Amino acid sequence: MLSQPQSLPCSIFASVPGSLRKKGAERHRRVDSRGGVVYLESFLEGPSFDRQGRLYCVDVYSGRIFRVSPEGRFDVIAEYDGRPNGLKIHRDGRIFITDRKRMLLLLDPDSGAVTPLLDQADAKRMRGLNDLVFAGNGDLYFTDFEGASLQTPIGCVYRLAAGGRLDCLIDNVPGPNGIALSPAENTIYVAATFANAIWRMPIMEDGKVGKVGAFFTFSGGSGPDGLAVDTEGNLWVAHAGFGTVWGISPRGELRWAIRNERGDFVTNLAFGGPGNRSLFITEADAGAILRAELPAPGKPMYSHAD
Repeated sequence: MLSQPQSLPCSIFASVPGSLRKKGAERHRRVDSRGGVVYLESFLEGPSFDRQGRLYCVDVYSGRIFRVSPEGRFDVIAEYDGRPNGLKIHRDGRIFITDRKRMLLLLDPDSGAVTPLLDQADAKRMRGLNDLVFAGNGDLYFTDFEGASLQTPIGCVYRLAAGGRLDCLIDNVPGPNGIALSPAENTIYVAATFANAIWRMPIMEDGKVGKVGAFFTFSGGSGPDGLAVDTEGNLWVAHAGFGTVWGISPRGELRWAIRNERGDFVTNLAFGGPGNRSLFITEADAGAILRAELPAPGKPMYSHAD
């Protein structure tokens, strides 16, 4: 933090319509940074675009999957007994969901059917998955978040290879949350939420993880949540509880700030729009998706690769 970050504006792209908002006892209750109680009518997370320019996202506590049209219209394409948190789309169109209750799931976007894919590693049941990202070769990296904290740093980062092999890359993260890959895909960035930090994990030539270090440490809020990377290697971080998305250079310089005036709980990020230069931000307090224009386009997602 050597200089004041440049402020970038954002606007509302779409909001959950009143007909899809939870009312009364169905609302989600959370405690804000000042100790007050906030009641949420939805909890948006896991944004990801398909090839048709439609934005998928999840409503964590209702088990709903939304599809948002380019015009901002919300449709429910699935609803099931679970707590979906992260969502990414495979090149073949399958939708992968990390679920805090049911672990790794597959969603058929046409029928809305949700089926289990994976819930354990080496005969050890996973605790509760959070977020995921595909590499260009089809390998899937995902985080196991539930039950981890500073006093119990037991969170894991897994890699499910395209060929089916599952490896635990690290098992001592205090709340592994958002996850992203550098443009060269030789570095994994992980949001260690309860350490209020981003960890950097180098990937060695043999596929193993080298020496893990703290890339950036924050203060305040609830900790870093969703992550995204642009083509120049800048890391974009949704700082939940702080109401801000930070842009950090590959050298660890804090360069940009997207401040949200509609609530404190920015949760996750996805690049889209013309030239892939727009950053779409899920915001849980307002039940909205925000949009900001960025200096560089986002790293292309696996779903859009030829």
